[in-house]
Amino acid sequence: MTTFGYVCSLILMCILVYCSNAQLQQNFYAKSCPKAEKIILEYVHKHIPNAPSLAAALIRMHFHDCFVRGCDASVLLNFTSTSGSQTEKVGIPNLTLRGFSFIDDIKKIIEAECPGVVSCADIISLVARDSIVVIGGPFWNVPTGRRDGTISISSETLSDIPSPFSNFSTLQNDFAKKGLDLKDLVLLSGAHTIGVSLCTSFSNRLYNFTGTFGTQDPSLDSEYAANLKAKKCKSINDNTTIVEMDPGSFKTFDLSYYKLLLKRRGLFQSDAALTTSTTTKTYINQLVAGSLKEFYVEFAQSMEKMGRIEVKTGSTGEIRKHCAVVNS
Repeated sequence: MTTFGYVCSLILMCILVYCSNAQLQQNFYAKSCPKAEKIILEYVHKHIPNAPSLAAALIRMHFHDCFVRGCDASVLLNFTSTSGSQTEKVGIPNLTLRGFSFIDDIKKIIEAECPGVVSCADIISLVARDSIVVIGGPFWNVPTGRRDGTISISSETLSDIPSPFSNFSTLQNDFAKKGLDLKDLVLLSGAHTIGVSLCTSFSNRLYNFTGTFGTQDPSLDSEYAANLKAKKCKSINDNTTIVEMDPGSFKTFDLSYYKLLLKRRGLFQSDAALTTSTTTKTYINQLVAGSLKEFYVEFAQSMEKMGRIEVKTGSTGEIRKHCAVVNS
């Protein structure tokens, strides 16, 4: 390709990205469904305080949705005989997702208020933000106007969703594919300050790191590893025990996660990978040295950026009547 041709294609790509993002706007439903965002917020305020662990589950759902085919609620679709393929919902990375009924319940209320107007994709985006705010975490802007996708393929979850087993270069590539940089990688990983995980997402670091049973990840703090083996994941076959991702602070959206990374106590291999790059480790040190308010501001910027990944707007996609099935 000539230099001129490369420049032209680059300009075209930028125009396409701009046009897609330009159609997202604050209060998109101000005229078509003015009570939509208030309905969502009130539902979250009513239910999340009684089940605060759902906040972590819902922001994880948002993350997993956006990384596969963009933020289009494709993660919510069920398999049907007409779709012809298993959907993202049953992809290996999504088998532990929770919160589907929470989204469905909100969609029913919204549909009763404004039938066929508010997308499931926007509901996920707003619910994720509102849930984090309710548990005391950061606020970020959620421009709306996303439309729902009609395609959901299980196998794409493995190729597109960053894995807890990933090394740094893999994470860097996974994020770059979605237009996210290394700062976004560090900041979005900060959501691990809340929530829990099953042993299966990291037990290889304790028992089988090199492929030989009995080998342990040398990058994991030995005292922390011993504690995990003695009190949590007592066997490599344990697939039921739940472990806090940010021990002692997993209900609080704070900087503790980053402090643990610097002590080699990140739970996942992907957490530990953030300290293997000079660039990302510098970001981590800056966050730890800064204030919680500064972290919240930067986290908010990366969340808004993530919420714009490959969005469908205008006439692309549809507004589903039921989040789990495409319109007939």
